[in-house]
Amino acid sequence: MNPLLSRLQPYPFERLRQLFAGVTPNPAYTHISLGMGEPKHATPAFIEQALCNSLKGLSIYPATAGEPALRAAFTTWLQRRYALSLDPATQVLPINGSREALFALAQTVVDPTQPGAVVLCPNPFYQIYEGAALLAGAQPYYVPSVAERNFAVDWDSVPDDVWQRTQLVFACSPGNPTGAVMPLSEWKKLFDLSERYGFVIASDECYSEIYFRDEPPLGGLQAAELLGRRDFKNLVSLTSLSKRSNVPGLRSGFVAGDAAILKSFLLYRTYHGCAMSPIVQAASIAAWGDEEHVVENRAQYRDKFAQVTPLLTPVLDVALPDASFYLWAGIPPRFKGDDAAFALSLYALYNVTVLPGSFLARNAQGFNPGAGRIRMALVAQTAECVQAARRIVDFVSTTQPS
Repeated sequence: MNPLLSRLQPYPFERLRQLFAGVTPNPAYTHISLGMGEPKHATPAFIEQALCNSLKGLSIYPATAGEPALRAAFTTWLQRRYALSLDPATQVLPINGSREALFALAQTVVDPTQPGAVVLCPNPFYQIYEGAALLAGAQPYYVPSVAERNFAVDWDSVPDDVWQRTQLVFACSPGNPTGAVMPLSEWKKLFDLSERYGFVIASDECYSEIYFRDEPPLGGLQAAELLGRRDFKNLVSLTSLSKRSNVPGLRSGFVAGDAAILKSFLLYRTYHGCAMSPIVQAASIAAWGDEEHVVENRAQYRDKFAQVTPLLTPVLDVALPDASFYLWAGIPPRFKGDDAAFALSLYALYNVTVLPGSFLARNAQGFNPGAGRIRMALVAQTAECVQAARRIVDFVSTTQPS
C-alpha cells in the first residue's frame, strides 16, 4: 500500500462521530445538525429539468475538457461576475466539484523529487488541502488565522526558508470556517511572494456567492486583473455550483486561470479519468446561466443569519461573517477552551450538533487556532436554525462545565 496513506488524519466528521459514540442525546428534543456544511435549500426546478432533458447523454463518453458550450458558460459567468475575459479553450476546465479538483491540482503541481517540498494552507482549514499535500509527497505548513485581525491569514509569520521550499499555496476566500474575505492588499502580498519564490496559488472560492455585505467578495483572478497581472501566472481559482445553486449532489464546478497550469492539469485529468458526465454538463450550463436563483438563495441566508446571529451574540463570541454560511464562534471562558467537551455536552443535553473548531485546525507554531471555537453551518431552514440557536442560548446560560 502507498505508505503516504498512513499520514492522513481522520476527517473532522469521523472525529465527531467518535466523540459522540455511546452518547444518547436528550429525547425531549428533535435532532438539529449545524455540523456539516451541506446545502439544504431546494434545488431549482429548472436545473433538475435540464438534467432530465439530457439523459441521452448517458450513451456518450464525455471529453475531459468538457463541451465548448460548457466552457463558454464558465467564461460568460466570469465576465458577468468579475468583469474578466478568459479564453474558453485554454483558461477554464470543468471539475467534479471543488474537492476532487483541489486534491488533483496538488498532484499536478507538486514536484516530490524536490527535497523538502512544502504546501501552505490556512489554519484552520478545509482538510482536503492537507491530504492533497501529503499524498503529493509534500509537507503541509499551517499558516494561522488571526482572530484579532478578522481571521486574516498571517502570511507574514511564514519564515523565508519555508517560502523557499513552497510549491503550492491554498487560499480560501471566503474562508471555511471563518467566513473571512481576502482584501486586495492581501492578494497583492501573495502575488508578490509567488513572483519572488515561484509557487502556484490555488484560490478556493466555493462560497463566493453567499455574502452579507453590499459588495460581493473579491475573487483571486479579479484581484490579479486589478493589479495588472492579466496573464494569471501561477494562479488558478476553483469554484463550484454546490453552494451557489444548492446542487451538492451534482458535483460540478470549474477551474480557471493560468493556461500553462491548466494544460498540465488537463493532461493529468485525462489519465485520472474524471470527465464530467454529459447530463451534468447540461444541468451545469443551465445553472451558470441563471442568476435569479442565486439572488434568492443569498436572500434566504441573509434572512437566516439576521435572525440567528443576534440570538447568539450575548452568549458566544460571534459576529456576522463577511461571507459563507458558517458562524465561527468562540465559547465562553468558563468552558476553558474545550470546544470538544462543549460540542459533546450540547449534543447530549439539547440534541444540537456543532463542529469543534479544534477538529478543523492543527497544532502548529505552538497552538491550535481552532481551539475554544465551534463552527455552525446554518444550512437548514430558518426556523430550524433559530430553534437550534435558542437551545444553544439555554445550554450556555444554564450549563456549568465539569
